[in-house]
Amino acid sequence: MAVEKTYIMLKPDAMERGLVGEILARIERKGYKIEQIKTMQLDEPILREHYAHIADQPFFPDTLAYMTRGPVVAMVVSGENAVRGMRILMGATRFEDAAAGTIRGDFAHSTTENLIHGSDSPEAAAIEIARFFG
Repeated sequence: MAVEKTYIMLKPDAMERGLVGEILARIERKGYKIEQIKTMQLDEPILREHYAHIADQPFFPDTLAYMTRGPVVAMVVSGENAVRGMRILMGATRFEDAAAGTIRGDFAHSTTENLIHGSDSPEAAAIEIARFFG
């Protein structure tokens, strides 16, 4: 198995609902290492870059409003197959499809406000880590 780094972001609803500690604990209990972590307030330019693949969708203004309404927690997480493993731990993007025991399955109540983002490939992880950590 390959040790990888991935980008993980706890979204504003995780902060608002007081779930940051629980989510961090789940990541660490799974055996992943949080190598870097910081709280950030995102703005429209970085979100347009990060969400370029959906920026032309009719729901993007709602996503933009959601992601700028409060701080996020940005992280670099490493471990064996961290990209895939973290995506399994997070659960399906659509909250109603997320299995019990996953972060979204246990805590999310909306597909838009689904608590957490994780890179979907090692290539995306490298880009996102550079975007948010320089």
